[in-house]
Amino acid sequence: MAKRESADEVGRQRAVRLWTVAQANERIGELSELIPELRVWVERLRVVHAELHRLRGLWGTEIDASDLPDRRHKDRLDQEWAALSRRIEETIEELRADGIEIKDLEGGLVDFYARRNGEIVYLCWKTGEDRVAFYHQLGSGFQGRRPISDRS
Repeated sequence: MAKRESADEVGRQRAVRLWTVAQANERIGELSELIPELRVWVERLRVVHAELHRLRGLWGTEIDASDLPDRRHKDRLDQEWAALSRRIEETIEELRADGIEIKDLEGGLVDFYARRNGEIVYLCWKTGEDRVAFYHQLGSGFQGRRPISDRS
């Protein structure tokens, strides 16, 4: 059985914003645009990684030599890797700091911290859904989603 965390326990771990259903629904438009953008960045990161891996396989221990014929190409890839990684990390950290967690980027699964009956839970939204209509306990995950009643 998953341990339920109280508001005090979550608060001691880190200060986190708690969302109402209405507030979370107001962020859906922004998240609907951001998630595909993040996917593009992650896919480009995979491509850059594959190309760097290919260069390492081709040049072996000479990969960092100053006279490497592919030096400019490798340097550009290294810079792009760093910039993309930083952009992705900063974006996800900004969301986390605001009490929003992307649980599955490919599936577009997003959780918002909330309080329900005195307990900290996640309001749960998935790309394609028109509004936040589900919640689940912190430890239960997507399979523990339950519909939000009108009085939530």
